[in-house]
Amino acid sequence: MRRMLIASVLLSPLFFTAAAVASQPVADDAASTPVSTGVTPAHVLSSVPVELPTVTPDIAAFHQAEVVLSLKVDETGKPTNVRITKSPTVDLDQPVLAAVRKFRFEPATLDNKPVTVPMTLTLEVTR
Repeated sequence: MRRMLIASVLLSPLFFTAAAVASQPVADDAASTPVSTGVTPAHVLSSVPVELPTVTPDIAAFHQAEVVLSLKVDETGKPTNVRITKSPTVDLDQPVLAAVRKFRFEPATLDNKPVTVPMTLTLEVTR
């Protein structure tokens, strides 16, 4: 028992030294790395109205519907990979997709350079 106590007393300064070395900050080249200005999100510049199909029972049942889409806005402001994620009726899907593909966006920027970004777009379609 006495030997264990002596060994732990003798070894304890080693643990404190190791902890002190581990807590020192690690030098890196962060100071020489330029700071990012961040991402400026894309936003709609122009849109076109949704051309509703002929009245079907599903379309006649609503006066206002919410359609949610996911898409990517490329560096030129054009929507790509446009797809419906939520729609009240399948009859609205194709007209909404056709309209959104004609939208134009102010592209997102990273460090003042245009970049492609994902986007979720919610449209209120009224009859």
